[in-house]
Amino acid sequence: MNKLRVGVVGVGHIGSNHARLYAEIPSAQFTAVYDLDLGRGNAIGKKFGAATAKSLDEFIKMVDAASVATPTNTHYEVGRSLLAHGKHMLIEKPNTDNTAQAAELVELAGRNGLILQVGHVERFNPVLSALEKHLTHPRFIEAHRLSPYPGRSTDIGVVLDLMIHDLEIILHFVRSPVKSIDAVGVPVLSHGEDIANARLRFENGCVANVTSSRISPEQMRKIRVFQEDAYLSLDYQNQSGEIYRRTGGRITRDKVEIEREEPLKRQLTSFIECASSGREPRVSGSQATAALELAVEITKRIGSSV
Repeated sequence: MNKLRVGVVGVGHIGSNHARLYAEIPSAQFTAVYDLDLGRGNAIGKKFGAATAKSLDEFIKMVDAASVATPTNTHYEVGRSLLAHGKHMLIEKPNTDNTAQAAELVELAGRNGLILQVGHVERFNPVLSALEKHLTHPRFIEAHRLSPYPGRSTDIGVVLDLMIHDLEIILHFVRSPVKSIDAVGVPVLSHGEDIANARLRFENGCVANVTSSRISPEQMRKIRVFQEDAYLSLDYQNQSGEIYRRTGGRITRDKVEIEREEPLKRQLTSFIECASSGREPRVSGSQATAALELAVEITKRIGSSV
């Protein structure tokens, strides 16, 4: 069986990591990169043993599947071209900045029998797998995602940039329609909001409080889940966690066993498996579009409150 030919469109900070890992994954043949900055494309292609395409059309002829790690406002055009030419696609989150365009990409992938996976990489963090083993019926969820100012992805606000990771995870956990949204956000260094908080109430009674910032002096990626039988506290960044339970009238605390592994490598390996076998990806285009719709609605609430 021939190996899947894979490539990367957009080899900046995120895309260059995709290139590095595709070159390491034995189940794929890393064949091509394409970037509008041909010098950068040449450098990354040479470093990781792939050809550098001079255009998207040339790139498309060189691959069976591709990662798209270009700026968000280009995702729709690049993604549509790949899917129209029969290429499986992993597109970085958010899949687009427009829910109608996101839905169109889902429809096009389905019509052409292609895998469309979206890069919600936290779903491949070993921390999340550990959490799901203990998850029963979440009643309250608190998530914090903080980082220093990135100098990239500033074409979108922090809700679409960072908070959307936690929104997708929370929708996956709760599996109930959102009943109400309260949201606030403040632009500091960008045109869009750089710090935001959203309180979500679901129809099944669960409440989620989500905070994201890209102007923090420190990095933090944590989630806490409270349910009737336990309280789980997990740290995505350090891949560690604890579970608190009530036993015999007292609270016990246990470490959550986590096998550490690079989430992005797990994500790309899974994408190759899905593209090769036709298996449904862990984060499909439709799941990511649901998170995008919620993120866009939160962004609208923030805009109307400023």
